[in-house]
Amino acid sequence: MTPRREEGPPQTGAARELVESGFTLENADASFLHRGLNLADLAHVLDLARRGIVPVPAQRELLVLLLEVYEVPADEFPYDPSYGEPYNSREHYFVSRIGDVAGWLHAGRPRREAARIALRLHLRRQLVELVAEAAAFARVAVDRADEHVETVMPDQTYLQQAQPSTFGHYLLSFVYSTLRDARRLLEELDWVDCSPGGAGCVNGTRLLSDRSFIADALGFRGVIEHTRDAMWQIDGLIHVLATAASLLSGFSKLAEDLEIWSSSEFDFVDLADAYTRASVLMPQKRNPYSLAIVRGASGIVIGRLAGFLAVAKSPSARSDNLIFAYGEVPRALDLCLRITRLITGVVRTMRVNAERMAEQLRTGYTQSTDLAEHLVQACGVDYRTAYVVVGRTVRAASRAGIPGMEITGEMLDEAAREHTGRSWALSGMDLSEVLDPWQIVLSRHAQGGAAPTAVHRMTGNLRASLDELDATVGERATAHDRAERALLAAARAVIEDAQQEGAS
Repeated sequence: MTPRREEGPPQTGAARELVESGFTLENADASFLHRGLNLADLAHVLDLARRGIVPVPAQRELLVLLLEVYEVPADEFPYDPSYGEPYNSREHYFVSRIGDVAGWLHAGRPRREAARIALRLHLRRQLVELVAEAAAFARVAVDRADEHVETVMPDQTYLQQAQPSTFGHYLLSFVYSTLRDARRLLEELDWVDCSPGGAGCVNGTRLLSDRSFIADALGFRGVIEHTRDAMWQIDGLIHVLATAASLLSGFSKLAEDLEIWSSSEFDFVDLADAYTRASVLMPQKRNPYSLAIVRGASGIVIGRLAGFLAVAKSPSARSDNLIFAYGEVPRALDLCLRITRLITGVVRTMRVNAERMAEQLRTGYTQSTDLAEHLVQACGVDYRTAYVVVGRTVRAASRAGIPGMEITGEMLDEAAREHTGRSWALSGMDLSEVLDPWQIVLSRHAQGGAAPTAVHRMTGNLRASLDELDATVGERATAHDRAERALLAAARAVIEDAQQEGAS
């Protein structure tokens, strides 16, 4: 006869190796879940109580204890890996305080449900805060853009001078990408702000037929429809990490530019002392340390996203992906918050060397594209031909040490004869306006251009968008706080009612 497979819970304690690896790892994440676990437990007890499932004396004991634990900071609660994951430590503590009455917390609810709720409660606060910090960066960048709307500079591609622009126009490019990521984070907040409460293990529970109470009590905006999906979905966490990585990627691009531009070779910008670090060996150095932190953090968050994707490719209804999510996702968002504040401070306080930027513009050849376009209009030639003629002229000018602003019609005619075999009658033509970088900037008054009028239109529209964004996150934060206060008040009211009934 084939021996039957043994069923039922384990009868021995966890192996030391399991405690030191798995349970220790999970308890290290307890600080992210602690507040949410307390709120989830309170909501669950109130839900059971309103259905008459929990005896009144047990209700009171549970709620009194849970309200007490709610006031205990996570680092002061006796989380102990030897008991298992954080939920098990809580169970051990509750049993030590009120005995088997603590067992009512398991009625109709697996431990994973409490943890899933706790994670969402923590993440939604982080997301609201991160959106607000992203908006704060955008406001600072918009203010600096307005300040430098006439600070001309050679914009670059591939670190090569491209076209005349302004530092204000350059900065705004990072505002738009930040705003897009902030709006994506709000979309992900909508996913986070849905309740998995009442889902049971995979198929609900006969004890709780209405899942809306827990959602309302915890201030969730809705209920996750499918109970199995509610317990095991992780796609939204992937999106959260991806957008966090995108946000920091944008800041990393800015940081890399500023690091190059703060070098003595460029000297376009200079970081405030508070965002630099001295060399202990070389007394002349003031290293842009904050920018290295921004760039490195971007790589860390990209790594967290890649790592979580690797863990998440398991079969369905597996704990491994979410075991790691409890720590990885909050840590990634916490890093994003700190880095967003850091880059905001860098941009707010940095000095912009307008004269150095203008000098580089005067000595370069960023007007070449405009000159070629002018030849298309003035000479009726195709752009490719004009491009070649200007390119030949620029090469000859650079060899002779002649800056772009001093290119003459005679020089262009010579290049035209070399390429086309004929003169374009450009000798003596006044090219000063075509070659003047500031006049080129002023010509870019179309939507999104670098002209001051266009930049001011953008900054005005951006401020309106940021006002709307701030209002939205403010409303969400207020709603979350209101729900938490109402839940605590409801728990205290049940205790008071029970005390009054006991006294009567």
